[in-house]
Amino acid sequence: MIEDTETIDEFLARHSADVEEAVRAAADAEILPRFRQLAAHEIDQKNGPHDLVTDADRKAELYLTEALSALLPGSVVVGEEAVHANPASYEAIRGDAPVWIVDPVDGTRQFVHGEDGFCTLIALAQRGVLLASWTYAPVRGQLATAVRGQGAFLDGERLYAGPPTPGRDLEVATSHPDYTTDEQKRALLGLWTEGVAPRACGSAGLEYLALARGESDATAFSWEAAWDHAAGLLLVEEAGGAHLTLTGEPFRITGGNSLPFTAARDAATARRVLGLLSGTA
Repeated sequence: MIEDTETIDEFLARHSADVEEAVRAAADAEILPRFRQLAAHEIDQKNGPHDLVTDADRKAELYLTEALSALLPGSVVVGEEAVHANPASYEAIRGDAPVWIVDPVDGTRQFVHGEDGFCTLIALAQRGVLLASWTYAPVRGQLATAVRGQGAFLDGERLYAGPPTPGRDLEVATSHPDYTTDEQKRALLGLWTEGVAPRACGSAGLEYLALARGESDATAFSWEAAWDHAAGLLLVEEAGGAHLTLTGEPFRITGGNSLPFTAARDAATARRVLGLLSGTA
């Protein structure tokens, strides 16, 4: 628990390992036992066939909500499934209290299909500033962490994204068409140009991890739900990457962003992709 005089930085120094333990425990208790074991009645649609939710999503979020709230009294949890049930709860991201932003199963479609490309995402923020993040891919046994100003790490090893290899096509993961407006689709079409190799994105959290590791070059996303982006954006920042919206400003987890936006393994690549999206390249 945080002490009355303790800062968030001091809290993180003492309790980052406790957050890691909580995310692993949630996966062990609620996600992995259901992996490739889901019954039909444990899978529902929210807003269409590409927007799925399972009992693993719901139960893991409840587990994490209880565990994280207990670690940091006075904090609030904004989780994907809780916001679906009560959209007004999303406003807590814009408040003064520390907020845990949780996506219990990022890549639910992959989880439902029995693929290993899913993860659990947790970010800690306050007043719109990302402070720390955890990205856990339980089947792959990967845990990536970041603390603002202290770097990004994968299983304890520091991550440096670095610039792309000169002369190679940029690999850019893009939004699913179902999540884009007509205007955003036109912007995304700007990526189909010589020297760029767009592809459909999978789990947003794992796309950000690929950027932080220097395995992919950029993303172009057309939605701004904080639980999909918060953890990964801090991970990319701390690995030396950058992110920009269509107005040239960094992405804000509090919303109101000009979409689509890009995150990239370095600032120059982010500017190049932004130019393609905005038609100024």
